[in-house]
Amino acid sequence: MPSETITAAAAGTWKLGGLTVNRVGFGAMRLTGSAAFDLGTPSNRERSISVLRRALELGVNHIDTAAFYFSSLRSANELINRALAPYADDLVITTKVGPGRDPSGKWWWATPEQLRGQVEENLRQLGRDHLDVVNLRTDGRGSIAEHFGALADLRDAGLIRHLGVSGIKAGHLAEAQAIAPVVCVQNRYGIGDLQPDSEDILRACGEQGIAFVPFFAIAGEGRLAGASGTDSDDVLAIARAHDASAAQIRLAWTLHRGPHMLAIPGTGNPDHLVENVAAGAIRLTDDELVRLEALHRGQAG
Repeated sequence: MPSETITAAAAGTWKLGGLTVNRVGFGAMRLTGSAAFDLGTPSNRERSISVLRRALELGVNHIDTAAFYFSSLRSANELINRALAPYADDLVITTKVGPGRDPSGKWWWATPEQLRGQVEENLRQLGRDHLDVVNLRTDGRGSIAEHFGALADLRDAGLIRHLGVSGIKAGHLAEAQAIAPVVCVQNRYGIGDLQPDSEDILRACGEQGIAFVPFFAIAGEGRLAGASGTDSDDVLAIARAHDASAAQIRLAWTLHRGPHMLAIPGTGNPDHLVENVAAGAIRLTDDELVRLEALHRGQAG
């Protein structure tokens, strides 16, 4: 489909708390290299900076990042700071805390007491005096009350404007909501990628006016390695009907799941960026949605 003049506004808007964003945003994880984190070759710095600036030219005003998005030579937060500061008033930067990586890249999980340090690291790297939205990334096990309560205290202190949760299971949303308002949920979600409780959480978000922000919407089972390059006949046929790519159809499908769905596809490729933003203009037919729903439920070949 033609994509040169399509902007992120084509997908419509949603409010993250009091912050209005276009429903197609940008995920910064793949800015740092050919694969996520330190799994590939570090990116070209100037190209990554140009992708970020082009995203804003295309109407993107919601960027998802984290201090632990780094490769051996690149930091997503530093690239965002370099490319976009001073920040536009309508730009919403969402980050996440909970996991951490030491300088060698080794992963660790923060205690509630360590979350302030992670928040302050994001502030320092981004060059901001507050964070628009902070998601508590969980490991999906046990109570999140103590960790989320620590973030609520930082919100009360003015370091954070809004709170979200990520990687949650059933019960976590209500647990967090009992402590402080939740404006978004980031969970793994995509065609054919049915995670436990995912549909229930998606429905609960819609009922409560909470944004649902899927990650791996394009990559699916490929996760950090990216899309596998193989797609079902149904996805490919629908893509041909719209003169679009399979990745664009996957993004369009997530946006059709409800007005509270936000997309944050990530790329370091300027051409892919344009395609991802253009996916917000695709309008799937009722028949196509039925076919994709069957595929999602594992009922189609």
